[in-house]
Amino acid sequence: MDEYRLNILKKSNTEINRLQLLSVFFDDEVIYKIYLRTQVIHQLFANNEDLDIEKLDLFHLQFTDSVVALLRKIKTSNEKNVSLIYDEIDLNEALVDKIGSSFVDQKSFNQEKQRQSLKINLSLRKLFSVLSELSNEFPFSRNINVFSSKYANEFYFDLTTDQLSKLIDYQGKSVYANSYAIIEKKLMGRLCKFDFRTEFYLGLKSGELIIELYKFLDQDAYYLFFPSRNLFLLCDLAILKDLDTSNNLSEREKIVQELQYKNDKLKSNAAVLKTDISKEVITLLESSYQKISDINFLNHLNNFDVQSNILKEMLRTDLF
Repeated sequence: MDEYRLNILKKSNTEINRLQLLSVFFDDEVIYKIYLRTQVIHQLFANNEDLDIEKLDLFHLQFTDSVVALLRKIKTSNEKNVSLIYDEIDLNEALVDKIGSSFVDQKSFNQEKQRQSLKINLSLRKLFSVLSELSNEFPFSRNINVFSSKYANEFYFDLTTDQLSKLIDYQGKSVYANSYAIIEKKLMGRLCKFDFRTEFYLGLKSGELIIELYKFLDQDAYYLFFPSRNLFLLCDLAILKDLDTSNNLSEREKIVQELQYKNDKLKSNAAVLKTDISKEVITLLESSYQKISDINFLNHLNNFDVQSNILKEMLRTDLF
């Protein structure tokens, strides 16, 4: 076998290897069929020295080169778009890590609720004593407002200004008051009756203003603590009927969940986009495959310029 023929067959193998790699990357049936058919054509020339070897070179020049170039362009474009998706995924994951290292978790909040309930119960006992004895002693436990300042942004639910106004509305004659606190008379009576046994129920916020709701143990009765005025009132939960308390996650935990869900979708989209080929290109490749599968293909090889030009024109478009 002469060196010229060997060089063309070697070049042909190189083209076939490139096509094989692309068929594996895209995992598309028509590309795989084109790869197999190209192997058959190569083998036909390799096994028949009587065939004009230049026709094999012409086949690759007119067809295989254009197919490989087109698929490489699509691959590059897809990988660029996938890279942008993974940049977004990386940013989201960095934000998740940042939030995860800083937000207060649910376990800590639940533990602190118990301590806050104890502080409120002790403060109300002391307030009862102070009011009964007409004392000027400060009734509140130390750092009673730290709980809300620590957890309000994460775990308190949003109130409308109208709801806030209704919750803290009261008549002067219905309360006990001194220089430190205001408490509804009926609430004080109920607290005494049930031995000041209450627990933190939930937190509410409206702008910078916050309200803590407490529930009597073993009773379907509630009261509020409004720290801005040291105000304690019985609470009608009907005012909060439109409040969505179904999700007890903190605001940052919600953001983390949303980012993780978004990243799952982005990763799924990236996997699809990586090997995506437009219908227009698939149709063109299917048409090309039909032409090179024709039993008389070699007889018409010189007239394959039209198909080649279509492939080359596709390369010059802005589709990718």
